[in-house]
Amino acid sequence: MNKKNWIVKAAGTAFALSLCLTMYAQKEYPKPEGMRPGMSEYWTPQPPVVTPGDPATLSAPSDAIVLFDGKNLSAWESVKGGEAKWEVSDGKFTVVRGTGDIRTKDTFESFQLHIEWRMPENITGESQGRGNSGVFLQGMYEIQILDCYENETYVNGQTGSVYKQTPPLVNAMRKPGEWNVYDIIYTAPIFKEDGTYLYPPRVTVIQNGIVLQNNTTILGTTEYIGFPQVKPHGAGPIKLQDHGDPVQFRNIWLRKL
Repeated sequence: MNKKNWIVKAAGTAFALSLCLTMYAQKEYPKPEGMRPGMSEYWTPQPPVVTPGDPATLSAPSDAIVLFDGKNLSAWESVKGGEAKWEVSDGKFTVVRGTGDIRTKDTFESFQLHIEWRMPENITGESQGRGNSGVFLQGMYEIQILDCYENETYVNGQTGSVYKQTPPLVNAMRKPGEWNVYDIIYTAPIFKEDGTYLYPPRVTVIQNGIVLQNNTTILGTTEYIGFPQVKPHGAGPIKLQDHGDPVQFRNIWLRKL
């Protein structure tokens, strides 16, 4: 093919391609259907109905497991064995020094925990020696309880800390003699076959309506001496600490998550 014929053929091919593209561009197809509000809504399954508790009467939500109703410690036992020996009176119970920690008879994984606590009005001492206790999640991870009202201490041992790990965001303590409220949302860990965390435990702590821990990663056990350790475990109890101070508790309930 000579050069002139090649140019003519190429021009013809280009014209034909251009004509096809023009015809394709001019062809109209149906447009996507316009969005309506209902296209992004779904109605089932409906969440179950839960009746909230009444703070005035210290009642729990309708789906909660009541761990202390003001009457007895039947849901608890001594870590040393046998019945919990803390004193129950007037709708509350008080740590009895030397009797040891207590824990729930039932065990739990992820949960929402509500617990109210206070220091006696005449509490004395300073730093860690004033109104010291703790609530242990799954019996392993301590959220510190301490009288930090005008009482300074090391910050990762302050009220609402993940003990010896993460300080609270703020100090939200009420005066001795007044009730403090913890609302704790806890996500249990998942372990790999080798015993390390696939997903570590996490916790949110709200004290008196104020966030102290915001979805905080728990690094491992909350050791008094040493650093966190990762110890594989399953469901565990709620444990309360006898640190020798007469800390008082009431209105304890838990919702499984």
